[in-house]
Amino acid sequence: MKKGYLGIVAMLVLFVGIMLPIATTLAQESAGAPVAEAQLEVADSVTFGALIKQGGWAMYPLGLFSLAMFYFIIRNVMLLKEKNMLREDLKPQFDALMAKRDVAGIRQLCAENDSLLTAVLDAGMERISEEHEYDSVHVMEAIEEAGNEQMVTFMKPINFLSIIGGTAPMLGLLGTVSGMIKAFALIAQGGMGDPSKLAGAIGEALITTATGLVIAIPAMIAYFIFKNNFIKSMSTMGRLVGHYLNIYRYGKTNG
Repeated sequence: MKKGYLGIVAMLVLFVGIMLPIATTLAQESAGAPVAEAQLEVADSVTFGALIKQGGWAMYPLGLFSLAMFYFIIRNVMLLKEKNMLREDLKPQFDALMAKRDVAGIRQLCAENDSLLTAVLDAGMERISEEHEYDSVHVMEAIEEAGNEQMVTFMKPINFLSIIGGTAPMLGLLGTVSGMIKAFALIAQGGMGDPSKLAGAIGEALITTATGLVIAIPAMIAYFIFKNNFIKSMSTMGRLVGHYLNIYRYGKTNG
């Protein structure tokens, strides 16, 4: 699982590293198409910082979006490791405690090992402790409530990637509209006869659109990968909780 998440990060970094130079190059070529050959040679030597400046105001929030995207990808990789969420390494200890019906021991083990599974399991044990008996309906209600709370907690950083993926293209489009407004304003002022005056405005329009898409595509890919893996972990958690409760109910392990 760890190798899989590291592969996702590597793939997304590679994607951004490949697409960003391509996008900016295409923007340069489109912006400079009407310009003379000498001006194209100058455009080829434009630095990355100059491209950001040419993209206008929209490049700054898009830059923040790109940083946020990498932050949430790395955070989710660290947070959503299945071995940390499900703590299957504690299974022998839980099996033994469940067979003894040692509620206090189970709750102590859960408190010492914070994870998705232990938080949900502790909620069920808390209900047993409060009622001093095993009522399967009440226990499952407590587990379901805790599971919903944990789902909200874990899905929040995943959903931020969806927000970035949906908003970045819109922000890039807004930068495009801003650049086209400037281009038409220059035409209205008589800039049609001098294409070089339009290059900056057209470049702003194209660069911001390309940048927004370069940010959005890996963000959405990461969102669906993390979401699907988390849903899989939730299903596994349900199976493990059922396993532990059966041991508690019947006072013995399957072995």
